Amino acid sequence: MKQFKFTIDGKEVKATVEPQEAGVLSVTINENTYSVEVPELAQHAPRPVIHHAAAPAPVFTKPIAAAPVAAGVVAAPLPGTITKVLVAEGAKVKKGDTLVTMEAMKMENSITAESDGIVRKIHVAAGQSVNQGDALVEFEGLAVPQTAPADGPAPQAAPAPAQKPVAVPAGANTVTAPLPGTITKIVASVGQQLNPGDTVVVMEAMKMENNITTEFGGTVKNILVQQGDQVQNGQALVELS
Repeated sequence: MKQFKFTIDGKEVKATVEPQEAGVLSVTINENTYSVEVPELAQHAPRPVIHHAAAPAPVFTKPIAAAPVAAGVVAAPLPGTITKVLVAEGAKVKKGDTLVTMEAMKMENSITAESDGIVRKIHVAAGQSVNQGDALVEFEGLAVPQTAPADGPAPQAAPAPAQKPVAVPAGANTVTAPLPGTITKIVASVGQQLNPGDTVVVMEAMKMENNITTEFGGTVKNILVQQGDQVQNGQALVELS
């Protein structure tokens, strides 16, 4: 700030000049302040430099086989937001085909079909938020036609291999694994009172830590897994009463 004294018509005048931004001066004369624009100063005023941070590259993971919640229905393996629906009702899909993509934990995940079939109903749309276990796509399996030889009866179809049953206690509310993985931490304990949404175990799947929560309240009756156990999709984890 600069100060000046001068005389006008015999009267002493005091003035101060203080530079502002963009070539503007604040001039005070006898306690009256004026804003004065000086174009020459504006031309030489420094301009702010704005640095734009580069947008983070999206992280993609390998496809996730969707977990069926009922016969012919695939569900969200973890909470997230649907980003794209890649099939239409009536379309034929093969095992491993991507049905929808969803964003979860800042990653783009492809939800795939576990078997061949025909899409009967789409339960979600792009932009929709889903919870773990929500139905995504409903479809029915394709029958494989059998061709009979010309000189003999049609061969009998081989029976489907039996699947290993998952031990789920009858008559109990049971929290199950939404996808294959490894138990890294047991959070709940026997006798603990839980509310819907409380975490019961933590499991690692596809290099991610996933909090497995209960959809219902109750008292922990039994812990069916231990830390370090490898579990399959649908396997019982915690039993509540």
